[in-house]
Amino acid sequence: MISFIAKRLGSGVIVLFVVSMLTFALLYVSSGSIARNILGETASAEQVALKEQELGLDQPLALRYLSWVGDALRGDLGASWFTSEQVSTSLATRIPVTITMVLIAMLCIAVVATLIGVLAAVKRGWVDRVVQVGAVIGDSIPGFVIGIILVTVFAIQLGIFPATSTISPGSGAATWVYSMTLPIIALLINGVTGGAQQIRSAVIKQLERDYVRTLRSRGIGENEILFKHVLRSAAPAGLTVLSLQLIGMLGGVVIIEQIFALPGIGPLAVTATNQSDLPVVMGVVMYTVVVVIIVNLLVDILNGWLNPKVRVS
Repeated sequence: MISFIAKRLGSGVIVLFVVSMLTFALLYVSSGSIARNILGETASAEQVALKEQELGLDQPLALRYLSWVGDALRGDLGASWFTSEQVSTSLATRIPVTITMVLIAMLCIAVVATLIGVLAAVKRGWVDRVVQVGAVIGDSIPGFVIGIILVTVFAIQLGIFPATSTISPGSGAATWVYSMTLPIIALLINGVTGGAQQIRSAVIKQLERDYVRTLRSRGIGENEILFKHVLRSAAPAGLTVLSLQLIGMLGGVVIIEQIFALPGIGPLAVTATNQSDLPVVMGVVMYTVVVVIIVNLLVDILNGWLNPKVRVS
């Protein structure tokens, strides 16, 4: 198992290096005159040249990347070109909001989707049809549309929850709950139906396997077969689906945070991209890649624990 984890960690490090290199090159090549974007169109050529020298933009791209990697390995992601705030500080103040929202939403999705998916697989009647219809509807409605509907109904019309976040440094638990309830529900609605559909399919596939018929022929009860054998065998497929949903949620959360004015990674990424604040953009990208690598590693470890064949392969 240690060798299995080491191989996955090595693959993750390679992915992180490749993504950082490609992102760095694409950002700097496609951003045009970065110094002029920062100073404005009225800046003189001399001012632009001095700014490029200050930011190190007069050096070759390869040297800039190696310098950035060296600083990043020491925990220094640079400073914003517009606010002069350290990127690591900006991320540290915003990551808890995004991570809290995503983890709570994924926990709820995992529990609810598993219950609905198993129920739909066992009860092949109206529950199954409702899940399939709900999966189509849930996949066809974007998360930001659901967010806008929730704001309109529960914040503006009913006034139960705030329309925009009131979270600030030092906010209490009640503020976090009121500000995050609607965003989490928006993510939950968008993720439960698709997850339930995939888990349903995985459970049905296991219920049709020969070993289930053998267990039934031995007189083993349906509940024991379902919860002790079928769910364990269907778990790898369910974990893979949930991990893909979590990775996709990291992109969708950007829009959700914008709608509800949450002080998370989303608004920071949007602002930095619009301003061509490349150190901040690189920091956000690296944070996202690290989260994806950690999620994939945890899923691989769980799959390896559930299915020894995965460790061998």
